[in-house]
Amino acid sequence: MKRLPGGLWPVMITPFKPDNTIDHENLKKLTDIYLESGASGMFANCLSSEMYQLTTQERLELVKTVVDHCKGKVPVAATGSFYLHGKDNAAFIKELYDLGVDTVILISSILAEPWESDEILKRRIEEIMSETGTIPLGVYECPVPYKRVLSQELMAWMAGTGRFYYHKDTSCDNAAIKRKIDKISGTQFQLYNADTPTALQSLKDGGMGISPISGNFYPELYGHFLKLYDNGEYDALEKLNTRLTIMDRVTHDFYPWSAKAFLEKRGFDICTNTRLPMSKFTVKDKNIFDALFRMFQDTLVEFGIKPVF
Repeated sequence: MKRLPGGLWPVMITPFKPDNTIDHENLKKLTDIYLESGASGMFANCLSSEMYQLTTQERLELVKTVVDHCKGKVPVAATGSFYLHGKDNAAFIKELYDLGVDTVILISSILAEPWESDEILKRRIEEIMSETGTIPLGVYECPVPYKRVLSQELMAWMAGTGRFYYHKDTSCDNAAIKRKIDKISGTQFQLYNADTPTALQSLKDGGMGISPISGNFYPELYGHFLKLYDNGEYDALEKLNTRLTIMDRVTHDFYPWSAKAFLEKRGFDICTNTRLPMSKFTVKDKNIFDALFRMFQDTLVEFGIKPVF
């Protein structure tokens, strides 16, 4: 594998049945929605998937469904590190790769405590590398259990190993993102930005793609955003970028329940169950949520975007 494709990599949510077991049939349908919206790859078993609330077996079953459904269409990345010490993660990483995952993702905040140095994080990553042969790896600055943003020096080291292909960046800082991109330029290691407000500039600076949580509400808007970027339609792009930036302020509330509720409001037959506790959804929250939906509908019309369902 030389490089993963650029573009949209959805951070996939997990549909549950009313009894809170994984709804694999709806997971396939949801995967099709991402694909029809122009997704270039899938990030399964991530924070949006409620990965910390799944058992090890459920994580494998979830990933298998996505991999099997995406075979021959787009590559799949999936989280493989759930233990502090590197060697403790090796068996699960191998199981994921055996399912057909293209890149196994390591969580920066799982492999080192907040007070531990980058040298300790590097040593634990090296342990994983030594135990997993040539399996392609990625890294994710997951905000849970805490956000550990990677230094440009660590990024450069990862690129130099030849093992890393995907970095999901959550720094939300264009200057920091550009420094990382510059450090890994010309290698197989690519940056995918999770943050909508900094997404456009990160693409201009050489980022490979985007992985925003708002893509779980209206993936076709992000597919169109990337099409405008690729086609050099900058006036429309700037206008859509402004709209997506404002809308993104709402989508983080009550997430991932809000994404499921939004899809349901759009007409997708999905149970809104999550395994995460949720604060009270007030009348004010409902009004904001409904306003987001109206803005989504207006955006479809204004930019001539065809909804995927």
